[in-house]
Amino acid sequence: MASAAPPQCLATADLCDKFGDKLRYMEPIFRSYGGRAHFWGQAVTVKCFEDNSFVKSTLDQPGAGKVLVVDAGGSLRRAVLGDMIAAAAVKNQWAGVIIYGCVRDSEEMKGMPLGVKALNTHPRKTDKKNIGEKDLEVSFAGVVIRPNDWVVADSDGVVVADFALY
Repeated sequence: MASAAPPQCLATADLCDKFGDKLRYMEPIFRSYGGRAHFWGQAVTVKCFEDNSFVKSTLDQPGAGKVLVVDAGGSLRRAVLGDMIAAAAVKNQWAGVIIYGCVRDSEEMKGMPLGVKALNTHPRKTDKKNIGEKDLEVSFAGVVIRPNDWVVADSDGVVVADFALY
């Protein structure tokens, strides 16, 4: 489970030094929007496109310190996460959310104890058609992420491993 003061051994730079090519490194395309810059946990994956129904339903469930990894198709036309769903993620103890897509209500998210990385912001919300998939392999930012992979994100980047890092 993530904590407010993560152990130094989980800094992405230190993990890179320790594990090298055993890790997968996301391309540095994400911006940080949440109140927690450093977060980590096991991945739960969602794939959707301009429909955040699966993001909402997943973050409405207990997160137990996990990280939701969302392949939103890289859309820069709609936001799949806003302040209300982010508040639910905090309430349900998710460590963070990584989105290959956009967020909105970014000013409000800055004050939340939640890690949020996304491509950019967009003020328009998504459609709600309940179209998407959960718990599948997703691929973006140069890496493959599978359910239960370990994800660590901080100001230096995002790394993924198929083994426990602590």
